[in-house]
Amino acid sequence: MNRDVPTDLEAPGAETVDFAARFTGSETFRSLFREGMDLVEETASYLDGSGRAESRGLSRAASLIYATESMRLTTRLMQLASWLLLQRAVNEGEMTQEQAGLEKSKVRIEDRSGERGGPGWDEVPETLRDLVDRSRRLQERIRRLDEAIYADETEKSHEPAPNPVADQLGLLAHAFGRDG
Repeated sequence: MNRDVPTDLEAPGAETVDFAARFTGSETFRSLFREGMDLVEETASYLDGSGRAESRGLSRAASLIYATESMRLTTRLMQLASWLLLQRAVNEGEMTQEQAGLEKSKVRIEDRSGERGGPGWDEVPETLRDLVDRSRRLQERIRRLDEAIYADETEKSHEPAPNPVADQLGLLAHAFGRDG
């Protein structure tokens, strides 16, 4: 297509709107950022406080589900927070959108976890189930935004992101009071 000739949808001399720049500077983004960071803080507080006590009385099956979902939840929230922080850095002029695009290759926001349910799921504390559901809804919103912001980015081969399992195991050990 000849870009010198306007299409039906473009006015002569019209500029393309940079969705990423507009979005990261918007009140909608600031609200999403606060929601994400508040969820991270609420989750950490729960897992380190009342969640620890609630997990002690669970059956073996529920305890395994609790540990697995806690790890998935923590990993998911760390990835979402990283994405949000990258977008905020772009908004504050600390990095360009292109730099953020390169860095975001280390952030995994797609959902790779299995379905919830099965024996023991109903025993998992409601607070943890609620945090998992809220984090998944946030993840889906961020995934859609990421697609919109980076839609034109060509898929390139990148180094895989570091495996966060060791960090998660440390967090679980801490949450279950097995420090050291």
